[in-house]
Amino acid sequence: MIRKIIEINEEKCNGCGACAMACHEGAIGMVNGKAKLLRDDYCDGLGDCLPTCPTGAISFVEREAAAYDEAAVMAAKQVRGEQIEKKKKPGEQMKQEPLPCGCPGSAARAIVRRDSVCSDKETTSGAGGEIQKDRERQAHKPQSELRQWPLQIKLAPVNAQWFEGARLLVAADCSAYAYANFHQDFIKGHITLVGCPKLDGVDYADKLTEIIRNNEIKSVTVVRMEVPCCGGIEIAVKTALQNSGKMIPWNVVTITTDGNRIDNM
Repeated sequence: MIRKIIEINEEKCNGCGACAMACHEGAIGMVNGKAKLLRDDYCDGLGDCLPTCPTGAISFVEREAAAYDEAAVMAAKQVRGEQIEKKKKPGEQMKQEPLPCGCPGSAARAIVRRDSVCSDKETTSGAGGEIQKDRERQAHKPQSELRQWPLQIKLAPVNAQWFEGARLLVAADCSAYAYANFHQDFIKGHITLVGCPKLDGVDYADKLTEIIRNNEIKSVTVVRMEVPCCGGIEIAVKTALQNSGKMIPWNVVTITTDGNRIDNM
């Protein structure tokens, strides 16, 4: 059957093994220091391995391939689990191995923000006036509105739980630096993905399509710079929305190089 499946560019692969660890189905293995798709029927085509690859060696292709065999995957997982148990010494806990690429910071996690900007553990040193000043300083201190990690488009897991019911912000890297109130005006209340189509040298459309297709996204806001090369991020989102087959409200905001905003639609 013709279906979507991953393809690994051996020349780009640096042998870090991150994709093999990210593949929960066991479809990827390391052969002679390079990542290799071992079995087509173990690959579900969702691409959890894509964002973990530091060199961009993994991509989607559509080709003749065996259908995904979930039963075979589950059976193989059970065998691997039994093998791990046998290797344990009595009473021993298996330690979690670090990522071979040395990038634990790319692990997905949600960030919970407190509603109050004031700390419950305010300092009690000094007179009551000092405590009040501390409260005022905390109240006026800018707060981050970021709600998840990672936020690079290339690193974000396609099926991260924080995508469900999310208002999605897809922003050009430079926009947060050019626009002073970026957190309050754009990131607040959104799940944020950022990238630079020129520097990354990739088309984000496929990755964004999978994110939109596999999650209940409520809306999409694109924030781009006014420079022509930044149009790539807008085109990628538009293509992803079309390819996902979903009707989702979306709008584009352009940030000028001197830090002003233009609401396009």
